[in-house]
Amino acid sequence: MQNQFSRTELLIGEENVKKLQNSKVAIFGIGGVGSFVVEALARVGIGKFILIDKDIVDITNLNRQIIATTKTVGQSKVQVAKERILEINPEANVEIFQEFFMPDSKGILDETVDYIVDAVDTVTAKIELVIRANKLNVPIISCMGTGNKLDATKFEVADIYKTQVCPLAKVMRKELKNRGIKKLKVVYSKEEPIRNDNIDGKRVPASISFVPSVAGLIIAGEVIKDLIK
Repeated sequence: MQNQFSRTELLIGEENVKKLQNSKVAIFGIGGVGSFVVEALARVGIGKFILIDKDIVDITNLNRQIIATTKTVGQSKVQVAKERILEINPEANVEIFQEFFMPDSKGILDETVDYIVDAVDTVTAKIELVIRANKLNVPIISCMGTGNKLDATKFEVADIYKTQVCPLAKVMRKELKNRGIKKLKVVYSKEEPIRNDNIDGKRVPASISFVPSVAGLIIAGEVIKDLIK
């Protein structure tokens, strides 16, 4: 008898589908990258989600975030993402935190989490996530910069200390080395960032629909493969 995961089961097997259904994944940052991570994990049958993001859907998110539509502008990103997950898989359990994750954040991560996805922009938060993941012995994958990029074929999965070109990865390498962190799986782009003009006198990262989405899907693939290996 077919069900919504029948095609997935043909590829990875019934045992692995059940393993994913019993897994809990925490996704920090539900933006251009994180929203596509959530989408792919929901469709593969991940059973438990923790979603963390302070922001609401903004009209500028329409160009790249799968949760952003004209109907969701102004709504909480984590709430919109939760509703989307449950529309795909009503059996999923989704816990949401509408807050910015920072070093003083409490009550989100514990040893019941099977995987952590870092799709936030702030270096301080990214470093804290890695530190906590190491303390909890929970696997983590971190996304480096996807802004100011136009070539989605330049993404690679690597250890942070083997990255190059990406400015954010350079900062992360230095900060993690200073803290004695010896490894971190990341998705990063080897494309040189494209310089962009200011908007209303403020420099903001340029973005496009098909770059952060690709990074998010690559991350989801790594999470899935690691959980079932």
